[in-house]
Amino acid sequence: MEAPSTLRTYQYSKLNPAELKQVLARPRIDFTSILNTVSPIVENVRANGDAAVREYTAKFDRVNLDSVCVPIEDIPDPVLPAEVTHAFDVAYNNIRAFHTAQQSAPMEVETMPGVKCRRVTRPINAVGVYVPGGTAVLPSSALMLAVPAGIAGCGTIVLATPPRPDGTITPEVLYCAKKAGVTHILKAGGAQAVAAMAWGTASCPKVDKILGPGNQYVTAAKMLLQNSEAMVAIDMPAGPSEVLVIADAGASPVHVAADLLSQAEHGPDSQVVLVALPGVDLAAVSAEVDRQCNALPRNETARKALGHSYVVQVASRAEAIRFSNMYAPEHLIVNVEDAEDWLSELDNAGSVFLGRWTPESVGDYASGTNHVLPTYGYARMYSGVSLDSFTKKMTVQNLTYEGLQNLGPSVAKMAEIEGLDAHRRAVTLRLGMQ
Repeated sequence: MEAPSTLRTYQYSKLNPAELKQVLARPRIDFTSILNTVSPIVENVRANGDAAVREYTAKFDRVNLDSVCVPIEDIPDPVLPAEVTHAFDVAYNNIRAFHTAQQSAPMEVETMPGVKCRRVTRPINAVGVYVPGGTAVLPSSALMLAVPAGIAGCGTIVLATPPRPDGTITPEVLYCAKKAGVTHILKAGGAQAVAAMAWGTASCPKVDKILGPGNQYVTAAKMLLQNSEAMVAIDMPAGPSEVLVIADAGASPVHVAADLLSQAEHGPDSQVVLVALPGVDLAAVSAEVDRQCNALPRNETARKALGHSYVVQVASRAEAIRFSNMYAPEHLIVNVEDAEDWLSELDNAGSVFLGRWTPESVGDYASGTNHVLPTYGYARMYSGVSLDSFTKKMTVQNLTYEGLQNLGPSVAKMAEIEGLDAHRRAVTLRLGMQ
């Protein structure tokens, strides 16, 4: 078999531990340098609020803002072609259906007679959702973030997105924001937008959690602010977009190439990986990657991503699964004959796409699942955005006198052992004990 000209090729069985570690590594991001750039922006927004946001929007986006953050009802409804609104309506309905189904009833357990414990869900009151702009307009991200926020019951939903040259918001983003229940539009992008939501400004409400994809500066600002006095949480660490495609001999080279390129076109730092089972025609995949890439409007971006992407040839299903679980991709496409049978062994992925007819694009847009996912290997320990991302859980306990009689002596003894006498007495005084 001949390797694709655009992708390096490795044989899994011949990789020693050091080589395997190197293959699994993502394109390096110099976070130290990025944080040095982001930190002054964050502090300037903290100190100067809207004025700083205007300053950076003029500098980076070359837009002079009249208003920084406005209530969404103050913005006229956009006018869009019917086929455009229909497409977003289909996505909205599917995303809403999938995330509504994630609601759970309160849990209650009587751990012993007279001792009831519960777990209840409450919405995060104020959330900020970041919708990237710049090289690509992503109204789909507005739906992915604002729809579950609305279902959760978040009272304030601030959507931040870079403005167009005339200072307005992309109509498709605005349509999705209004439909999904966003309350405020912050007309800014980058670290300055993240900082404005985290600290709050004269026009922008302070939020309790910030969610959404973004470039390395957005990610750095989120990570910096979650460890600051801003008292703000984030959804997850994130990096450039990525996909891992597992293909068998029956997979169409045309489809495999299209799936690889669908992530390569995201950005020059994106990474795509093909795990090829025996019989995959790599020469045909190579030809298709070249042919399809040449036809893409974002050809140059995709080519740069392909420069640090690769193929791993494996001898068996077990090797394919082992490598995929180690890589822990953001998107995992399983383009094999018996795809459903693989799922029980796949442990680490942001979102999985099973079978011949399930391109990653459906999850990016309208199947109903969320496209805000862990990248850079964080799928080993993080989940993608879901309804739970916009809620928090409280535990509740309620004891009767009988319950305290049953449980109290054990609590009192444990408190005595730990030397916390006030804890002990809070129980014993109720029970008439010393």
